[in-house]
Amino acid sequence: MRVSAATIEGRILLLRGHRGMLDSDLADLYGVSTKRLNEQVRRNIRRFPADSMFQLSPDEASALRSQNATLEAGNTGRGNTGRCQVKQVC
Repeated sequence: MRVSAATIEGRILLLRGHRGMLDSDLADLYGVSTKRLNEQVRRNIRRFPADSMFQLSPDEASALRSQNATLEAGNTGRGNTGRCQVKQVC
């Protein structure tokens, strides 16, 4: 599966002064569910530097939902506010 640079660039956001990608977008690019991606992150947490991701605050998640009609409250596939991966996508 090939993904264009434009597709990847379109999913990179600026959050807390860092360029990053939401876990749901990263999972979609890899062709896996967000739940599965996050399971693998938890199982391999030592491979990720502590500053490589952060949990979105409810306000950040709400702001993203208001900017993107496809992110409906309670329908993010996460059951929480989601994560932002920052290091590997910059």
